[in-house]
Amino acid sequence: MSNMSDYSTTAAAIIEQAKSVEELPIKNDACRSKLFLHPHPTAKVFLFFHGFTAGPYQFEPIGKKLFDAGYNVLVPLQPGHGVAGNWNRDNPPPLPTEREIYQDFALSWLEVAQKLGQQVIVGGLSTGGNLAVTLALEHPQQIEKALLFAPYISGNNAIVNFSVEVLPIYYEWLNKDNPGNFGYDGFRIPALRLFLDMGQEITERVKKDLAVPVFIIYSESDQTINHHELLKFSTSAIHIQPKSWYHSFDKIFEIPHTMMTQAEGNKYQDLLITVAKAYIESDITWTEVMEIGYQILQGKTFETAVKELNLSERVSPDLSVMLAVMDKKMIIDAYTG
Repeated sequence: MSNMSDYSTTAAAIIEQAKSVEELPIKNDACRSKLFLHPHPTAKVFLFFHGFTAGPYQFEPIGKKLFDAGYNVLVPLQPGHGVAGNWNRDNPPPLPTEREIYQDFALSWLEVAQKLGQQVIVGGLSTGGNLAVTLALEHPQQIEKALLFAPYISGNNAIVNFSVEVLPIYYEWLNKDNPGNFGYDGFRIPALRLFLDMGQEITERVKKDLAVPVFIIYSESDQTINHHELLKFSTSAIHIQPKSWYHSFDKIFEIPHTMMTQAEGNKYQDLLITVAKAYIESDITWTEVMEIGYQILQGKTFETAVKELNLSERVSPDLSVMLAVMDKKMIIDAYTG
């Protein structure tokens, strides 16, 4: 970025561009792109992709927190999403059925994000996580980290997976009447199929060519995703990219697949944001996370453990919160195994 006037011009152009794209009648303001921009370039820029049939409202809480922490945040409305209309089985919403439409969209926003600060961190919920990790695989030199919230790499139900692969039916969400859902009530299955195909390809690619560290966050209460597959995916990511992490929220928190907002059912929205910030503001390997956790289980304070391991400069204080809610058996197994 050559100077501040360049930055101001760029930021103003981005806001105008988002407005012009959304001149179609938008379902409601919750679905409009959310752009949290400082009057100057920032050290980190976040590019978040919302979930399938949903809208940018899902990343408003974390977007505001990261903006307050000094970062620029972009949450663009995805193609075919958030459009006003009387959508139903006979008149399904205009969701793309070609992956290229999403990938071109994601890449164009990555190019935008690069103009707004030094490091770009991508992230997404569910199918938005698929878009984020695909960008990280395709453009590793331009991306610092990726945050994958319950990525949709494999469904939880063999019958649903079969339906998604084969049947051209219309499907209505079970939670469509949730007051926090501002997106579409339903969709035609082929619009989702491309993300399941993408998920299978991502799973294979992560095993061999993941250059960008990823943080995979999911919940044991999530009925939508396949937990076993996600654990294998996380293990592969950590194996090939040691600064990757993962965190699974215990069932006691009852965090649903729509985990980004309190309005959509996550009573522990701020805990989720704190765990995400622990990763964003730390620069340590998964092995080092486990070492800190193990020292705490030995009776040391978080501060003492971090200091004794010479990690004070590279660890966010928020990591203490993540370790407090983490499965202790996992820490013991990782450290002693």
